Amino acid sequence: MRNSRVNVIGRSRSRSSSTEEEEDHEEESESERELESEEEEEEEIVHERERGRTNDDRRRHVCHVCDTGFPSNSLLDIHMRVHNGLKPYKCHLCDKAFAQSGQLTTHLRSHTGLKPFKCHLCDKAFAESGDLTRHLRTHSGEKPFKCPGCEKAFSHSSALTVHLRIHTGLKPFKCHLCDKAFAHSGHLTTHLRTHSGEKPFKCPGCERTFTTSSALKVHLRIHTGLKP
Repeated sequence: MRNSRVNVIGRSRSRSSSTEEEEDHEEESESERELESEEEEEEEIVHERERGRTNDDRRRHVCHVCDTGFPSNSLLDIHMRVHNGLKPYKCHLCDKAFAQSGQLTTHLRSHTGLKPFKCHLCDKAFAESGDLTRHLRTHSGEKPFKCPGCEKAFSHSSALTVHLRIHTGLKPFKCHLCDKAFAHSGHLTTHLRTHSGEKPFKCPGCERTFTTSSALKVHLRIHTGLKP
């Protein structure tokens, strides 16, 4: 009975390997995606309100930090939150807070489960329009974000951001318990388990637990007989 249960799990994991890869990417680049979402929303607000204005109008209110111009003082105030870290829109269901009301609206869907943006090519749906846009590239194969240092191209701007660290050597995710640093947030999460001893990935066929999902996948081959 146990072997058949593991076989089913093995087949299921094999079928969903590409999905797991997408999920791993999303976990590693969550901070980049949030920043990207902030920038997109700010650009959209500016675009909507600056129609019909002259270039002088658009430069009437200028940020003293980065010299970006805005057509109104209210838009400049919103932009300044990028620099001052102000987040006035607080979630009443958890402790998160946001710089813009639209970001709070999107976040609340993580509590309600609402996914209004539906793919017309498959049955997937998303809480954010940007996630749908990125997903559609898995159907079209489009990779508009090209690395200036090599031939690689990516469907996500955040994936390009992460990739560029190979060229620059940048490792922004630093361990607060030792002197190690990492290019990926997911790698830091995994590393921290070497300090905490946490092993969250449990084998359904025996008592063993593992620090990473990849280590569990390798172990499952003992039960399934699957060869890499």
